[in-house]
Amino acid sequence: MAARLIALDQDDLAVISAHVQEASVTAADILWRQGDKRLVVGMRRLDWEQTLNGETSPRRLVSALRFDRVLSCQSRNIDLDAPHVAFDLLGIEFYPATPPGGTAVLMFAGGAALRLEVECLECELADLVADDA
Repeated sequence: MAARLIALDQDDLAVISAHVQEASVTAADILWRQGDKRLVVGMRRLDWEQTLNGETSPRRLVSALRFDRVLSCQSRNIDLDAPHVAFDLLGIEFYPATPPGGTAVLMFAGGAALRLEVECLECELADLVADDA
């Protein structure tokens, strides 16, 4: 089943974070569109729902994670000169600031991270296709 989840607050984002845990992301999959105030992260995420339904191992889904109304995007330990190095996404946290804004942090294994300053939290996770390869 393809997911389409939207997060408009910290609790919603926690649900999306659970769905993208252990997703594989490369630097080439990260698209920062500063003029549009948008960050899009392509990923191959595990289909945890399939596992909960009795399958022995989860399949991978090709998905897109989108943040809108992003004022700035900073990265740590993500080498843009090595676009095909994969990072495992550990989770996403939101730190509120002056309402409705705040900071969303995407944390990856090995200390890599993306830090987004947002006007307000607007995030969407959409599955594009099952990756049966």
